[in-house]
Amino acid sequence: MSDAADLGEAVLSISGVSKQFGAVQALSNVSLQLAAGEVLALAGDNGAGKSTLVKVISGVYQPDSGLIRFRGAEANLRTPREARSLGIETIYQDLALCDNLDIGANVFLGRELRTRRLGLLPAIDQRRMADAARSLLERLDIDIEPDKIRRPVSELSGGQRQAVAVARAMYWQASILIMDEPTAALGVPEQRKVKALIQRLKRENVAIIFISHNLVDIFEVSDRIVVLRRGAVAGQRTVAGTNADEIVRMMVGGV
Repeated sequence: MSDAADLGEAVLSISGVSKQFGAVQALSNVSLQLAAGEVLALAGDNGAGKSTLVKVISGVYQPDSGLIRFRGAEANLRTPREARSLGIETIYQDLALCDNLDIGANVFLGRELRTRRLGLLPAIDQRRMADAARSLLERLDIDIEPDKIRRPVSELSGGQRQAVAVARAMYWQASILIMDEPTAALGVPEQRKVKALIQRLKRENVAIIFISHNLVDIFEVSDRIVVLRRGAVAGQRTVAGTNADEIVRMMVGGV
C-alpha cells in the first residue's frame, strides 16, 4: 500500500527536521508535505512529537536541523510572528480567547483597529471591529446570534468559541491553519459544527493540520494521516487507503 498522496503543489514542505531537548530527541528526521485545501492529520500517542512539530511549524521552536519551505521558498520561522506573517495560524486547544472581550475584540486581539474620537483622541474602533467580525462570520457560515456579537465570548458555547478562533485566523488570511484537538471537550452536535467548518475552510483552499487523539474524527475530516512515533514518522496513508487498525499499529509499533 502506498503511503504517498497524489498532492498538488505543496504549500508547506518539511524535510529532515530534527529537534532535541537535552537528552530527549523530540523530533528525528521528520519530513512531510501539505497541499492547499488539504486536511492532514497528525496522529500519535502522547510524547510522539506532535506538539513539538506544531511548535516548529508555528515558529515557537527552531529546528536543530532540516529545512522548511513555504510555497517553495525556504522559511526561517524564528518567531510566531514570522509564521503568522506567512499565513500560518495556530489554534491551540485553549483557543487563547479573552473571555471578557467580545467577538470583534478577540478577532483583532493585539492588532486592534484604531480611530480618533472627535478627530483628535486615539481610540479602539469597536464598531468597525464588530462589523468586520460579523461579515466574516457570515462568509464562513458560522451561526452566532446577532445579539451575541457584542457580548463577552464567555457567553458562547464551546463550538462557537472554536469558530471565533477560526474566524480570527481567517481574518488575517491564514493559508495554513493548525488545529490542536479542535473537537475535544465538545458535545456531539458541536463537534459536527466544527467538522462542517473544517469542510468550508477546505473549499476556501485553506490547508489544515489537524491534531487529534480521536481516530473517528481523523477519518471523518482528513485527507491524509501522518503517524508520529517517538519523534519520527512511522508512516503516512491516505484516509481512503487505510483503516483505524493500521493507524493504531503504526502508533504502537506494529507496522
